[in-house]
Amino acid sequence: MSAPTRDTTEADSSAAVADTVAVADESADRTPEPESATGGFRVRLRNFEGPFDLLLTLISQRRLDVTEVALHEVTDEFIAYTRQLGPELGLDQTTEFLVVAATLLDLKAARLLPSGDVDDPEDLALLEARDLLFARLLQYRAYKQIAEQFAELENAALRRYPRAVSLEECFENLVPEVVLGVDTQRFAEIAAAAFRPKPIPTVGLDHLHVATVSVPEQAAHILALLKDNGAGQWVGFDVLTADCEHGLLVVARFLALLELYRERAVTFEQPDPLGPLQVAWTGENAENAIDFEEDYG
Repeated sequence: MSAPTRDTTEADSSAAVADTVAVADESADRTPEPESATGGFRVRLRNFEGPFDLLLTLISQRRLDVTEVALHEVTDEFIAYTRQLGPELGLDQTTEFLVVAATLLDLKAARLLPSGDVDDPEDLALLEARDLLFARLLQYRAYKQIAEQFAELENAALRRYPRAVSLEECFENLVPEVVLGVDTQRFAEIAAAAFRPKPIPTVGLDHLHVATVSVPEQAAHILALLKDNGAGQWVGFDVLTADCEHGLLVVARFLALLELYRERAVTFEQPDPLGPLQVAWTGENAENAIDFEEDYG
């Protein structure tokens, strides 16, 4: 199978131009159809002048070679057309033109690829890619027509109103009897619970205003507990924090323990990592250990 030669392409292009003029003359005698989203957009090219939809029709029917269409001129005219319409331009018009212009650009690129003798079936499949692009253009136009039909059905449905009447007697007997499964007392309780006003949900603010905790006071408290056990007697940190009501108090006592250790008033050990922390009073610096400035924010 051989690819079309240059002479054949030029002959096809000349025939396509002649067909364009003939179809344009025929379209002038036809009854105008409803305009689509780009129906008001007219194209003026060297070999074609008329509505944009007619240009697409000729290309899809292969009566006009897409390589003979200057797409940059079509784009420039559409931009001028959009500026002329201004705010009246809809999104559907712009979207439709972008999709169609992209499809035509793919078509033209496929037609302008170098061609020659084709012996490999894979190369033949590449040449047939333009047919797939034509099919995509036709598919887009089909979707557009279906959307217009749906719009017509929607407009027709808006003019219909249902007939609000009760069931006929012959159908009323077919309705099954409603069985609640509960007695009247239980049904009344359910109804009362459903109609009872629900409490307005509130957001707790207690966590936003937690009472401040003094680290020196907690140091004095820890030292007093250790003195009761005597010097050198080990006490677990969990015992020292057993009466803590919230986590902030536990943190304050741990900071107080570090201050006491710095003043050498206490000593502690932890045999295993993350194991129990044991604390003992050294018997020294009892008074000076709790006399420090609180610099914790």
